[in-house]
Formats: sequence, C-alpha cells, structure tokens
Amino acid sequence: MSTPTQPAYYPSKVLVTEYPLIDNDPHIKRVLGYARPSDYVHGLTAAAAGPGLLYLMERFAPSQVGRGGFAQAMRVTGVLGAMGGFLYFYQRSCLRFYGMSENAREIDLDMKEMVAKVKAGEPLYGVSQLTPHMQGVAARQSRYSALFTSMLPWFNFVNHNQHGVDTAKYYQAAERELEAERLAK
Repeated sequence: MSTPTQPAYYPSKVLVTEYPLIDNDPHIKRVLGYARPSDYVHGLTAAAAGPGLLYLMERFAPSQVGRGGFAQAMRVTGVLGAMGGFLYFYQRSCLRFYGMSENAREIDLDMKEMVAKVKAGEPLYGVSQLTPHMQGVAARQSRYSALFTSMLPWFNFVNHNQHGVDTAKYYQAAERELEAERLAK
C-alpha cells in the first residue's frame, strides 16, 4: 500500500484587484518599512480617538467614578487605542501590498529592493531556518491575513518564497540594469 505524497508547494490564490499585487504575504519588516506618512497619521489618529472621546465624555457628563477611577479608565483606553491604532496602520500598509489600494510608490520601492538583492546575489525574500514544508505552512497561515485583522491579528515573521508573484520580473530588471551599466562604461 502506497501513501499519497503531498506537493511541497501549494500555489497561492491571487485576488483580482484594481492595482497590481506586490506580495500576498508580506513580512512584517517590509510592511513597516514601506508604510507611508499617511499610514502613521491614520494610526495615530485612531490610537488617540479612544482616550480623546473618553476625555470629552468625562468633560460633558462626569462619570463620578471616584478617586483615581478616571485615570485607570484613561490608561486602559490608551492601551486599547494604541493597539487598535497600530493594527489600523498595519492594515493600511498591507492593503497596498495586496493591490487593494493605490500602490505606485510601493511598486517602485519593491522593484528597487528586489533588484538590489538580485545584483548582490541574495535570496529575494531572505534566508529562513525553517524546512520548506514549514515555510509553506507559515505562508498558508498568514497569506492575506491583514484582511482579517479586526478579528485575529496575524503577522508574517517567516522568510519564505511563496508570495504570489512571478519573481522573474526582478531578475529581468536586474539584467537590464546590469546591461545598461555595462554599456555606459
């Protein structure tokens, strides 16, 4: 009796979006590094909304919670606001990787970063200590995870090569740049 073998690589689904897909499972370092100033503004605004609204409500209709009660409520609201603000910031940045919002700046940054890695002879998505099977498991668990951030925050901390894009474009761009450099000499 033979045992069925499973393929080592499961191709990822690619959602049809208005803008090009950059990465359907971006590493958290790339998400934070590619964030726009507007993402920071939106995240900070969301983080400040909870404590700001609580303070405003306390001014208009005092809660009479007693000595130190309002300070504790503000601390809890501040922590929850900071967590919510970070998740909103993270999701806005991820949606550009998925091609669900305008991402021309991120496409340029991605191309420059990946072409530089190709020229340096480095792996495109970093070196991983995990087996290929475990890299696939990690990729399947965190692919498009930012779409579900409101229910379960899940981040990609694993370097793997399953990102839903054809990496040949990076090698072709690197070849064109090297050819242009050679001709310029």
